[in-house]
Amino acid sequence: MAPGTSSEMAGESKLYEFSDEIPVISLSGIDDVNGKKKEICRPIVEAFEKWGMFQAVDHGVDTNLMADMTRLARHFFALTTEEKLRFDMSGGKGGFGVSSHLQGEAMKDWREIVLYSTYPVSDRDYSRWPDKPEGWLKVTEVYSEKLMGFAYKVLEVLTEAMGLEKNALKNACVDMEQKIVVNYFPKRHNKPDLALGMRHTDHGTITLQLQDQASCLQATRGNGKTWVTVPIVPGALVINLGDIGHYLSNGRFMTSDHQAVVDSNSSRLFINTFLFPAPHATVYPLKVRDGEKEIVEEPISFEEITMRKLKDL
Repeated sequence: MAPGTSSEMAGESKLYEFSDEIPVISLSGIDDVNGKKKEICRPIVEAFEKWGMFQAVDHGVDTNLMADMTRLARHFFALTTEEKLRFDMSGGKGGFGVSSHLQGEAMKDWREIVLYSTYPVSDRDYSRWPDKPEGWLKVTEVYSEKLMGFAYKVLEVLTEAMGLEKNALKNACVDMEQKIVVNYFPKRHNKPDLALGMRHTDHGTITLQLQDQASCLQATRGNGKTWVTVPIVPGALVINLGDIGHYLSNGRFMTSDHQAVVDSNSSRLFINTFLFPAPHATVYPLKVRDGEKEIVEEPISFEEITMRKLKDL
């Protein structure tokens, strides 16, 4: 077994060691037009081919902005239930709620969340955006904008690696949607399994995750036989490719198979920024290399893919 890995399944009592298998890549100079850009893009492409995931540093998103997002989020979840329920997500596009999944007879993945529908801008329902703590609403707006721009930059790297025009992946998604989900797993001293995240791949095109204080993420390439814990890297964003990115690349780039990390002795907070195609966008490989077959049998709308995945849950 490679150093820094564990074959224990998540949720059992043994602790996971951290792993350096998930690449940490500096993006400093990625906007340069000289040879340095190629040097930076190569490991990004390799990371998506091998894991569907990497940690990005020097990415151009202000680390103070990232720190503000996690700090203000923790302040929100410390509010009373009554105060949080002022932004209840029922009946609106986003807001505060409690999420969980039933797996067999066991309740898993119990967490509090705040969901923002941020792009297209017309989807924003500011009545569901918490105005406490003070300043969080504005910080979320700026954070949303910066991560949208950064996600497009990563998609350009993959598109150019496929030999396509740099906006091909973005354009295939038509009017890209963005949703930000702030996840908070409270301490669960007596029932740690309630905080066990469900193993899954992300449904959209690409996901950017901001971890706070402690590692929240495990990934596997061995169909769940071996898991590695993605360590905290100061200032990093974890980039996961979703199912749609996998389909559009005809399987060249992997979709990341992952789950949340359990720790019954401390809370966990992480912020996911998901990018999805428009519901009517057509999903089909943008390029099929010689000797390959299409991994999607026929063009299909993202809406139909979503409906099929929901049936499988």
